[in-house]
Amino acid sequence: MGRNLQSGKRLRPIDLARGHGLSTQAIRNYEEAGILPAADRTPHGYRTYTPLHARALRAFLALVPGHGHRTATAIMRAVNQGVAEEAFRLIDESHFQLLDDRRTLQAVESALRDLVPTTASEPDAAVSGPSGTFIGTLAGQLGIRPATLRKWERAGLVRPRRDPRTGYRVYDEADVRDARLAHQLRRGGYLLRQIAPLIAQVRAAGGLEPLEAALGDWRRRLSARGRAMLTGAAELEAYLRDRG
Repeated sequence: MGRNLQSGKRLRPIDLARGHGLSTQAIRNYEEAGILPAADRTPHGYRTYTPLHARALRAFLALVPGHGHRTATAIMRAVNQGVAEEAFRLIDESHFQLLDDRRTLQAVESALRDLVPTTASEPDAAVSGPSGTFIGTLAGQLGIRPATLRKWERAGLVRPRRDPRTGYRVYDEADVRDARLAHQLRRGGYLLRQIAPLIAQVRAAGGLEPLEAALGDWRRRLSARGRAMLTGAAELEAYLRDRG
């Protein structure tokens, strides 16, 4: 069947582009990136494509919403180079990341359920206590750089105190909670300016609805990504089958 598609109707770049709402330059770029198989050339040097190229393009465009442009490109490049196992590995990694994101969402929701409203006197009590976490330790626990925590501090996501003797930042229990929530929401794709008011709401115990709404949106986007992966898998399977 792959031979029939490859040797069937010839398509110009403009035909392939118009059929998918793209520019001819985009089609050329996709071919150069290895997303599409190499095109044949006319005696005058013009590119000619086939229905197999159209199938490859549909597969790539279907893979992008679920896997992202970079991974979708790598998947198609592997397939076109005849290394299907590498394409399957990349797909597995995307599914693993989606599962990890779902687990992260569940962790955020669990943390949200366990949040205790903070009164105005509690932060002072935490500040005056002898215990606390230093920036390097907290960064290591979250798997981020200390510079990231300093950036979050400038954005108002965390408010560590300073050790009076050393001048080092010290994060109390509430700061650690806020840092964990910020980390989890950042993994969900939220910007610092979107996270700051949510954490402020948690601090002030003015209601958890904004955070719950954000988590609901995150959950919907994960579901959409999962469905997009199914669509991409179906189109990729069709392309693999047509390649023979």
